Amino acid sequence: MFGLSSKNPVVGTASITIERPIDEVFRFIGADFFQNYPKWSPEVVQLESLTEGPVKLGTRARQVRVDQGHRSDSKFEVKIYELDKKLCFSGVVDPYRCTYEVAELNSGKTTRLTFTFELLEIQMFMRPFEKLIRVVVQDGADRTVRNIKRLIESNR
Repeated sequence: MFGLSSKNPVVGTASITIERPIDEVFRFIGADFFQNYPKWSPEVVQLESLTEGPVKLGTRARQVRVDQGHRSDSKFEVKIYELDKKLCFSGVVDPYRCTYEVAELNSGKTTRLTFTFELLEIQMFMRPFEKLIRVVVQDGADRTVRNIKRLIESNR
C-alpha cells in the first residue's frame, strides 16, 4: 500500500580513455578483480570471494566498505561477464549494480572504459537527501574511472 522506498534509481556514469589495450584493461578489472578492486576503491576495507575459482558469471563476493564514515557490509554477484567487453556486479540483497564496459579505440592501442553505478532504490528516510546522494554517486563514478586509469597506466 505505502512504499517504503523510491523505485527511481540513482545513477552515476563516467567514461575515460586508458592508454592500454582492451585485454589488459579487462584483465585488470575482471580476471584480477580481487587483487585490484581495493586499489581503485580504497573505501573497501575487506573483500573476500565466496566462490571457488576465477571471476566468472555467478561469482559471489563479500565486501566491507567505509564510505564517508558509513560502514557497510554487502554481498554481490557477477551477473554479466563478457570477456573484453562487459562486467556487471549486482547486490545479492542490497539494491545496487556496478557495470564496467570496455571498447577498443585507436586500432587497439587504447581502451574506452565506462563505469556505471546504480543505486536501484532509496529508502524513504533517505529521500530528503536524494540530491546529495546523486552528487556522491556521480563523484564516485568519476573517481573510479580516474583511479583505474592511473593504476593501469602506471602498471600497478
